[in-house]
Amino acid sequence: MAPLDPPHTWTAQRFDGLYAASTDPWAMDGSWYEERKRALLLASMPARRYTHAFEPGCGHGLLSAQLALRCDRLQAWDCSARALETARLRLESNNCQAWFRQACVPDQWPQEVFDLVVLSELLYYLTYEDLDQLMTRLLQGLAPQATVVACHWTHAIEGCAQTGSQVHERLHAGLSLPRVTHVRDADFVLDLWTRGEAESLALREGRA
Repeated sequence: MAPLDPPHTWTAQRFDGLYAASTDPWAMDGSWYEERKRALLLASMPARRYTHAFEPGCGHGLLSAQLALRCDRLQAWDCSARALETARLRLESNNCQAWFRQACVPDQWPQEVFDLVVLSELLYYLTYEDLDQLMTRLLQGLAPQATVVACHWTHAIEGCAQTGSQVHERLHAGLSLPRVTHVRDADFVLDLWTRGEAESLALREGRA
């Protein structure tokens, strides 16, 4: 196997270029792999509904459309203006409270407090230093009872310094939160952490 090129600098311009070539540069629409992965992520979220969610790196909004149905408010950010244009159009008919903003994490970060943060197919584009800064900002913006869910492709990616597996190892060490769900698929890793008590849903419903 040929060695990968050195890591790129993943700028907004680079992502806009990908979305200029295709509105679906990673061929997510119509993919059963992607549909199943989204379903697993959504099913892992322990609360039926969340008050205020943040999804940085929302891309063209396939996951955002489903997250918005579980949240009173959703902030969906992406550094690519082209991606956000598609995401906005996708959610227009959802009748949900979703706000979109062109912004690049971790240099930019919302001031609000969130009870759900979703990090999907994003973090391997960051440098080690940026990932550490993101974790610091994330922890500062979590509600007392909050969920953090991350899901990433585990194979090597051209132009990225880290794989999804490496990202999740660093996340688990840096967040220092209880990890209540861990799914290791052949192609991706899904982890969920909670701030506050990791309550048993079965106990909550009187089943255990």
